[in-house]
Amino acid sequence: MTTPISTSVHTVLRAGLLALAGLCGLSTAASAAYPDKPIRLIVPFPPGGAADVMARGMAQRLGQELGQQIVIDNRGGAGGTTAAEAAVKSPADGYTLFFGTMGTQAINPAIYPKLRYDPQKDFAPISLTHITPRVLIVGPSVAAKSVAELVAQARSKPDSLSYGSAGNGSSSHLAGALFESQAGVTMVHVPYKGSSPLLVDVLAGRVDMTFDSYTVYEEHIKAGKVRALGVTSKTRIGALPQVPTIAEAGLKGYDVSNWLGVLAPAGTPKEVIATLHTALGRTMATPALRSQLIALGIEPTFSTPEEFAALVRAELPKWAEIVKKSGATVD
Repeated sequence: MTTPISTSVHTVLRAGLLALAGLCGLSTAASAAYPDKPIRLIVPFPPGGAADVMARGMAQRLGQELGQQIVIDNRGGAGGTTAAEAAVKSPADGYTLFFGTMGTQAINPAIYPKLRYDPQKDFAPISLTHITPRVLIVGPSVAAKSVAELVAQARSKPDSLSYGSAGNGSSSHLAGALFESQAGVTMVHVPYKGSSPLLVDVLAGRVDMTFDSYTVYEEHIKAGKVRALGVTSKTRIGALPQVPTIAEAGLKGYDVSNWLGVLAPAGTPKEVIATLHTALGRTMATPALRSQLIALGIEPTFSTPEEFAALVRAELPKWAEIVKKSGATVD
């Protein structure tokens, strides 16, 4: 089974790059009065994780474009629902933004039966900003040197292996659940409040593996403390050219890539959205930022608010089907 991310995301990516080129000549002065104080960016995971790293790099440059500081507000837990709920309850004045993910905007409605926010009605999309595949990482407690060996081990001893995620309903959770479904294995899911505490337990061997961002594990992969067995996207990533995709390694059709973007609470004035959109375009076009992200296996991108809204709308029913077929549930 193939996840739906590739077609919809890359359609947005192609259109976004065209929009990005046009924005380079635009002014960010859509509203003379905005912003006149620091802006809060709520990030749905703790400091140190991949989402946090991406948010901070973007926020620094975005603050320069807007002439105001962007303050990061990390709110981990419950697969990003805690952060999303805080964002939608904030004033719709442009001074609170949300760094939404595929998990918070497309997966959570299918996995949390009592979700207290609507990813479409409660948010005003501004732009898609990052696309990042996951990497299947195994810790020192796992002997397997390949995806095939890992699957064989899991099949021989059901529920003997554990995989950690950044939280229930996160893309790392669904990547693991999809792996179980396609490989015909059962493993123990261990949810964490973000990638940082998960990293500690993977390195210590307290959890066997994870499907997480290369950004978080880069130095540990290079140091040989953990091993990368496969990449979750359809194509290999430049940062790990020697590591096959999970599809190449035997699970045909396996494909999971996370996407992230900036949103505001619904009702935020259109002129404020326009100002933020133009500034984000300039931010994501910055050569230094783009080079930094690409080196970490992250694809910088940009879209119109309408394209971002269309992506969320398209992903919701598709991920609902994947969640149902995979059997993933909130623990």
